[in-house]
Amino acid sequence: MELELVDIENPDELNLILGHSHFIKTVEDIHEAMVNTVPGAKFGLAFCEASQDRLIRWSGTDEALIGLAQDNAKKIGAGHSFILFMRDCFPINVLRIIKQVPEVCRIFCATANPLQVIVAKTDLGRGIMGVVDGYSPLGIEKDDDIKKRKDFLRMIGYKF
Repeated sequence: MELELVDIENPDELNLILGHSHFIKTVEDIHEAMVNTVPGAKFGLAFCEASQDRLIRWSGTDEALIGLAQDNAKKIGAGHSFILFMRDCFPINVLRIIKQVPEVCRIFCATANPLQVIVAKTDLGRGIMGVVDGYSPLGIEKDDDIKKRKDFLRMIGYKF
């Protein structure tokens, strides 16, 4: 077995969801989940099929995001993995419904941070072992940091 570190290309620091599912129907079901949850959302989705034709299946509402998802899915190359890039919506708005898609087995991350995917390569194929999502902490928040966090959440409308 070999381990490989795959840097996810995300030049615009878009939000993305990286996950594992189990069936070709994933592409259509995630697409439906996205448009039913956030009408007008811009997204691109790519799914690495693990058997039969073993193609990178794709869908979305934005050509550039579809291309970005396809390129990153190809770099990861792990069977039954999917990557979903979003514009004008956030993982917090769609994550619950994506997790409820019957084919979705696992979510590795939902982030806009720099992302590295740890991929294992065997004689059978490639699989995602985990992710490195952003950077390591620099310290523990203090009272001023807590106030700043709470003020920010209220400013963007996620808390009253």
